[in-house]
Amino acid sequence: MKEIVLLKDSESYEGKYVTKMSFISENVISSGDDPVKVYEEAKNKGVAEPVIFYVPKKDVVHIY
Repeated sequence: MKEIVLLKDSESYEGKYVTKMSFISENVISSGDDPVKVYEEAKNKGVAEPVIFYVPKKDVVHIY
């Protein structure tokens, strides 16, 4: 089974929200601190249903 990497250069997106065309897509469509703005930017670029996710900062504990 081929390994799927969600984000290859995650260091440059630490602490930000990222949108992509799909979970297997390699291209980041938009990124930033505000998830609503990031999502809207991807929609404005013509992505019908962008996938959005948060990239946690390295060595920081996140409790959900």
